[in-house]
Amino acid sequence: MIRPAVLLFALLISAPALYRYVVDQLDITAVLIRFLIAVPVAAILLAALKFVTAGYGKTEEEPAARVVTPSPMEAREAGSGLSS
Repeated sequence: MIRPAVLLFALLISAPALYRYVVDQLDITAVLIRFLIAVPVAAILLAALKFVTAGYGKTEEEPAARVVTPSPMEAREAGSGLSS
C-alpha cells in the first residue's frame, strides 16, 4: 500500500504539469503519466530521507561503567620503588 505522504509528495512534484493542464497547455494523459512517474520517484526519495534520518532522536543508554577496585600492592613492588 502506498503511503499518503508519497502521494502528496508526488502530487507536489507533478504540480507544474497539473497547472499546465488547468491553463489548457497539456492533455490529461500527459498529466497522469507525469503523476504516475512521480509516484515511484517520491517513494524512493522519501525512503532515502527516512533512512538518513532514522538514527536521529534515538537515545541509546550508555553501557555501565566498569567498576575498578584498587588492590593493595605487593610488598616486593612497593619496596623496590622506594629503594631507588
